Amino acid sequence: MDRRLTPMAAALLAVFSLPFATGVFAQTAATDTTLPAVNVEGTANTYNAPTASSATKIDAPLRDIPQTVNVVTQSLMRDKGVRSMEDAVKAIPGVSLSNGDGQRDQVSIRGFSAIGDQFVDGMRDDALYFRDLSNIEQIEVVKGPASVLYGRGSSGGMINRITKKPGIDKSEVGLTVGSWNQRRGEFDIARKADEEGTVSFRMTGAVERADSFRNQQFLEREAFAPSVLMKLSPDTTLLLQADYLHDKRLTDFGIPSLNGRPINVDPSTYYGSANARDADSVEATVSSTTATLEHRFNDTWSLRNAFRYYQYKLDRYNVVPGAVTANATFPSGYQVARTRSGIARDEHGIFNQTELTQKAELAGMAHQILYGVELGVQDRWQWSRTGTAGVTDAFNPVLTNGTPLSGGTPNRGSSTVAAAYVQDLVTLTEQWKALLGIRYDRFKQEVFNSTIPGRTDTAWSPRAGVVYQPSATQSYYVSVSKSFQPSAENFNLTAANAPFAPQETTSKEIGTKLDLFDGKASANAAVFSVERTNMTSISPSGVTTALGTQRTNGLELSFAANLPSDWKISAGYALLDAKITSSTAVSNNVASVPNGIAAQGKKATLTPDHSANVWMTKAFAPNWTAGAGVTYVGDRFADTYNTVTLPSYTTVDAMVAYRVKGVDLQLNIFNVFDKKYYASAHGSVANSITPGAPRSAQLTARYAF
Repeated sequence: MDRRLTPMAAALLAVFSLPFATGVFAQTAATDTTLPAVNVEGTANTYNAPTASSATKIDAPLRDIPQTVNVVTQSLMRDKGVRSMEDAVKAIPGVSLSNGDGQRDQVSIRGFSAIGDQFVDGMRDDALYFRDLSNIEQIEVVKGPASVLYGRGSSGGMINRITKKPGIDKSEVGLTVGSWNQRRGEFDIARKADEEGTVSFRMTGAVERADSFRNQQFLEREAFAPSVLMKLSPDTTLLLQADYLHDKRLTDFGIPSLNGRPINVDPSTYYGSANARDADSVEATVSSTTATLEHRFNDTWSLRNAFRYYQYKLDRYNVVPGAVTANATFPSGYQVARTRSGIARDEHGIFNQTELTQKAELAGMAHQILYGVELGVQDRWQWSRTGTAGVTDAFNPVLTNGTPLSGGTPNRGSSTVAAAYVQDLVTLTEQWKALLGIRYDRFKQEVFNSTIPGRTDTAWSPRAGVVYQPSATQSYYVSVSKSFQPSAENFNLTAANAPFAPQETTSKEIGTKLDLFDGKASANAAVFSVERTNMTSISPSGVTTALGTQRTNGLELSFAANLPSDWKISAGYALLDAKITSSTAVSNNVASVPNGIAAQGKKATLTPDHSANVWMTKAFAPNWTAGAGVTYVGDRFADTYNTVTLPSYTTVDAMVAYRVKGVDLQLNIFNVFDKKYYASAHGSVANSITPGAPRSAQLTARYAF
């Protein structure tokens, strides 16, 4: 793969160089280290979030955290017309997309799959579904292992959604219409029951219906999330939250490949059943309740206890396009093999986190110490079945109705976690800080009504980082952290994966965080190396393969700003060298891949060497705002053995908005120049490639009252 800088990547590097150089030289010349005035705004009107809780679970500015944390604010999501988790995080440096079996949000972070690394308000949310954003205030992506606070998972990083909370007075409704019959209504109602805010409530929700550029694709979605905040005393609050989501859509496994590239067909081409709405759909229902009690004992001690119960049900039916081979009996001369299957899941889980925070002066140094205990249990039932789909013309598929599914044996299992952790953010001197932490996990997995043996794994997850701040606007840091990924992790144990020991990840990172333009902008840079041992790969059919060791060396840059003259900017760049460095795996008997290809030395799937993006908006005239953005994604490999390449692409988006007297009207145009591209793939096989959407538009009207 060509790893030279593209013209756009080089241009973005030049853009980034200016604020970094300006910030460094300006601070080197300055002698006054007094903290400048910082204009702290809510995420409703800024791209530059000054704080994030995900990395430390305590109140700490981003500049004090020796780890990369990217924040997608409410303002950025609204301006870009974000409609999904994929839309929200795809512009974050180092994040790449997977199609998630057509049933779930799934990304890779720094070259490692983050299939289960989803959290909400710091609580695990690893059920496999598409999330709605109607109740989300901002999204925080913590890069590198985060097991010290969150337990298993997070090789490349984790994603934490911060929900909208009561405590404000707000009334807003919105309506969106767009291409392919898109219709979405949202509401956000918040009230304080009295002037003191003793009791506050908030309700958010959305209803959406849409078709797609993909043949037979459809979406039916409803989301609802009520919450109540009660001040039990001046120092005690109780937050009660509930949410419900129903999501039904086509299970889309995309298109196959031919001669090392995605097959050259119209992006709308579908290879499943003729009655796809009935035969190839995925339907998920997710509900949860959360209770969070916080109490402040005094200026030194505070307590937080969070309890979450969730339930998740899934019915998935699908057709997967497989190998394309020559067949003269078809008009195009090629046929595509197809398989049909179905999965039913029913799971529920309980998690409880108890955290005690201490602020202390010890040995002449200020400490913020977090003590935590987490207990959790998840019960999962699954039933997989198969059917027949046959072959069809690879370039002009003739579809028939889906056939019944049969076979399979229901599988029920559970996972139980008990963990304890401690973290200390130490102010060593005025210019030096340290973040130290360690966690111990005991993770037990069982399978019921089966001869498959259970397993219990224990792991220590440490993190250590040092921050040097020569002035109030500069931070330089170095950190080391570790995490573990147990066998199966987000699935039940099977005979195939039960023997595998936990995978282990070690990350080393050096970086800088600069505050610019009196705190109105921030620029971040990080150089890192992440290595994961005992890696495995799971195919769409559930086959587990031992891969060995994967390592990612990389550079990430990010810039966010609310600048004078009403400019807002968000930009990022990532250079990732991600590959399998040690492996005995060979491609023998791997579907659609020639035998004898060694995994060692191959690039990590779905991970481009270069990716970059920039998005800018400018307010002009009394009530108008316009914006545009460019996204570049380099070549990626669709499969483990690097036999199929997804070509690089560049897309352009734009928006214009008019805001007056409580009414917002906003038009977003996506893929302005109608670029044909491939957005993602499954990541373990040479097929299941998802075409990118052609040019589309959406119009949103919001009314605040």
